[in-house]
Amino acid sequence: MSATRHPLALVVAVSRNGVIGVGGGLPWRLPSDLKRFRAITWGKPLLMGRRTFSSIGKPLPGRTSVVVSADPAFAPPEGVLRGASLAEGLALADDAADAMGADAIMVIGGERVFRETLPIARWLHLTEVDAAPEGDVLFPAFDRTQWRETGREGPIRGEKDEAAFTYVTLERT
Repeated sequence: MSATRHPLALVVAVSRNGVIGVGGGLPWRLPSDLKRFRAITWGKPLLMGRRTFSSIGKPLPGRTSVVVSADPAFAPPEGVLRGASLAEGLALADDAADAMGADAIMVIGGERVFRETLPIARWLHLTEVDAAPEGDVLFPAFDRTQWRETGREGPIRGEKDEAAFTYVTLERT
């Protein structure tokens, strides 16, 4: 896969057993993490697959959504860009980053998009969730020796959070 003009940052909450999703949604309720997600992604393009977009249900304010879907029947709502392939989605996200003055493209899922972008990502913004829920979507395994930890905060558990979690930022070495 070719490089992009803007670096990629994967943003994901991962359980101890690698689960990131179940039944088209998240396997937990972590309002504190959603606030951080908003702060990290604000003002940047979001690259995601169609199922991830469907689970969100709408474009997120303050960001440009780029949805990768080969399904010609998928008609994104106004303001959402559709790439028929990952390469096309990355090109659209690059153009959106230029237009927004953003310094990175934020990859937010799902499993296939994470798997295909992980080899070219510069950063991983992991929320390590202290739980092992059932799920049908997993984060791909990766070699942590190729990354250096540049930040760690936690464990955290807000009043309305269903589990404790730790924020970990990794940068490719």
